[in-house]
Amino acid sequence: MTDTSDASKLRKGYAPSRFGQLHYVECGDGEPVLLLHQTPRSWTEFRGVLPLVGARYRAIAMDTVGYGASAKPEGPHSIERFADGVSDLVEALGLDRFHLVGHHTGGVIAVEVAARFQDRVASLVLSAAAFVDDEKRSGANGHGPIDHVDPKADGSHLRELWDKKRPFYQPGEEAALTRYVIDALTVLDRVEEGHEAVRRYAMEPRLPEITARTLAVCAPDDRFSRPSLAKFAAALGCPTRVLSDGHVAAPEQVPQEFADTVLEWAGRG
Repeated sequence: MTDTSDASKLRKGYAPSRFGQLHYVECGDGEPVLLLHQTPRSWTEFRGVLPLVGARYRAIAMDTVGYGASAKPEGPHSIERFADGVSDLVEALGLDRFHLVGHHTGGVIAVEVAARFQDRVASLVLSAAAFVDDEKRSGANGHGPIDHVDPKADGSHLRELWDKKRPFYQPGEEAALTRYVIDALTVLDRVEEGHEAVRRYAMEPRLPEITARTLAVCAPDDRFSRPSLAKFAAALGCPTRVLSDGHVAAPEQVPQEFADTVLEWAGRG
């Protein structure tokens, strides 16, 4: 993994919302490209992608409501609440029309946002997004907690958190894994809620409301998400693409290819 980030090009800001302030980081100018991260991550998932997309567009990566440096409201999270935060940011920044990219949980949020904004979404990239149907909602896959660890007095839960995600990162990707641990620790008491929100989401009635050109992509080693590509293709009639490398952290693992995919799809309009 090559670190393509250039902190000197990044601009940080806060926007008002119904939940409190929303944190975002942007790079570049021109047509907006809004990037939505997976949970329990933050904008840092796109730190290598932002300057690459920002070379041609106004690339914006927000912290989802409840994560990173954005407001953390009480009460249960839901995909609809996450999308409310995105909607508030879009309006606060005056984004009349924008390209939308969502990764994992961010991809499910992007489905809801695209259904709400319809023609205001110029293009849509669903990266490793879960296709939430009855099978997904019923928990038929039988997986337990994904990121949860119990805090220990000796701090051993920090190593446990690292070890839980270590298989998803290759040797040499420790910086990205460290960013994951930092993000997860920021919301450790609610670290599973993003995944739970995905599994509760009623996606099927929202898909027909999407009017944007859509591309569904996934990294080759992301076995959790690859089966969803065919389901999105069938439901939306959209093309699909498998990246050359990467796992659940594809934006950090193959930032150049991820950015090139976004740029190519946005540029087709």
